[in-house]
Amino acid sequence: MAGKLIDGIWTREGDVPKTTDGRFQRQESAFRNWISTEPDAKFAPETGRYHLYICYACPWAHRTLIMRSLKGLEEAVSVSAVSPLVQDEGWEFADDFPDHLMGKRRLHEIYTAADPSYSRRVSVPVLWDKKLGTIVSNESAEIMRILNSAFVGIAGNDRDFAPDELLAEIDAVNDLTYRKVNNGVYRCGFAGTQAAYDEAVGELFDALDQIEARLEGRAYLVGDQITEADWRLFTTLIRFDHVYASLFKCNIRKISDYPNLSALRARLFAIDGIGDTVKFDQIKSHYWTSLRNLNPSGIVPAGPEITS
Repeated sequence: MAGKLIDGIWTREGDVPKTTDGRFQRQESAFRNWISTEPDAKFAPETGRYHLYICYACPWAHRTLIMRSLKGLEEAVSVSAVSPLVQDEGWEFADDFPDHLMGKRRLHEIYTAADPSYSRRVSVPVLWDKKLGTIVSNESAEIMRILNSAFVGIAGNDRDFAPDELLAEIDAVNDLTYRKVNNGVYRCGFAGTQAAYDEAVGELFDALDQIEARLEGRAYLVGDQITEADWRLFTTLIRFDHVYASLFKCNIRKISDYPNLSALRARLFAIDGIGDTVKFDQIKSHYWTSLRNLNPSGIVPAGPEITS
């Protein structure tokens, strides 16, 4: 069941947001602050000051968790995961998915703790400031960059997944990946008209074909090293054959039909710590049981066989 906060009050709402012509429309993130070392910065990089709220099933939250792991920030930035099952009040915590920080039961309570009059949809990830008691950011792409750069010299390691000399190319690849692939699968799954679906699925597979060609003879998307661009694609790739190909009607081809994309997916999955961030059981249960408008029975399919 979809829903949102209106003036801080949770309101059940059954429709996925779409334009008048049936195109799925993703809302813009509301909290867009940055952690900075500038002397007058509101949010300064401090070990133990920040808390990350995620859901293992959500690809947008997953990529922030991956960056936290890659940068070795497990001790510096604490984390809580919501249940993969979306209930009548949206994302919720549970006995086996507790809010380690504030003991809340619903994610929308985190949002109203930051802004009592918040009036938008409630999403993961959320980067929370324990010191000021507010949300730093709920924009996954920006949280990735914050975790990549803000704590260098303070906590974690100095590996850089968005180096300056590659940043323009990374941004260009990210733009294609976001518009046509990351968000593209949702544009297919939540399309409200045949025309909207046809447009989205065509753009999705055109983009996958482009990326497959880009990977010919190379290991990674940008340069000769793993960058943010690979990880932003990875969280969609790892879900594609298990969920998007069937539930979201992205079934022209599977990722397993693309040799280069499959190799990239396997290469990234094999990196130390990444397997621990991928919870196939939660991914499948979230999509197949929470999205009852797409799967009214709530039955979770047995396949495909899970490898990577």
